[in-house]
Amino acid sequence: MSVDAATQPSASYATRFAERYDAWFGHSAPTEDTVALLAGLAGPGPVLELGPGTGRVALPLAARGLEVHGVEGSREMAAELRRRPGGDRIRLTVGDFTEVPVDGPYTLIYLAGGTFFEIPSQEAQLRCFQAAARRLAPGGVIVFDALLPETVCAPQSAGGRVLPTADGSLVVRHRQIDRAAQRYESHYLVTSDGRLSHVHVRFRYAGWGELDLMARLAGLRLRRRYGGWAGEPFRDGCAYHVSVYERADRA
Repeated sequence: MSVDAATQPSASYATRFAERYDAWFGHSAPTEDTVALLAGLAGPGPVLELGPGTGRVALPLAARGLEVHGVEGSREMAAELRRRPGGDRIRLTVGDFTEVPVDGPYTLIYLAGGTFFEIPSQEAQLRCFQAAARRLAPGGVIVFDALLPETVCAPQSAGGRVLPTADGSLVVRHRQIDRAAQRYESHYLVTSDGRLSHVHVRFRYAGWGELDLMARLAGLRLRRRYGGWAGEPFRDGCAYHVSVYERADRA
């Protein structure tokens, strides 16, 4: 077995693995539930995804007739999205989604798959909240999912875990957690087509109380918090939540 030449953690996984990302990591994501919940919140549109990647959520939303825009940080991911069926329907901007470099207004701005927590600091996460809030249409909402810190820091979260894939590749995840810094790093070793690849992703996690405070500082308030993309209640025992924020000045 050969080893992928670009396995250093400093190289972006989005740059190197755009074509294979969904086959490795999108298989177990609750895409149908995610699309259904977002479509129910979207209203007439247009809608904006921050970090759409290769279009796992954006493409089926567009197929429902919504006008979907995206801000993607990786040119390679954006190019892969455009190559996919329906990709020409997504209006893409390549740039830093922390700054939300588009005009709007949008009835729905969303992030999926933990993307919000790839923003590396509290200051940058707050800046994203503020920029997104300024681009909401009246009555619009911001929606994203988040693991609970208790889930991230649970003993079973660290160490090795084999993940399911769509193409039969073997993916083993190892997670390193820094509780003092509210950060964790996920290392994925992937065997595919006789090659071994290393995918490295960093996250800065936050609890729902901190997220609600950041939202308040951005002029937002919580409308609803779900226990998952299927719309189940948020309660004790949930591993993550899906939070829906609206402008606090909404009548």
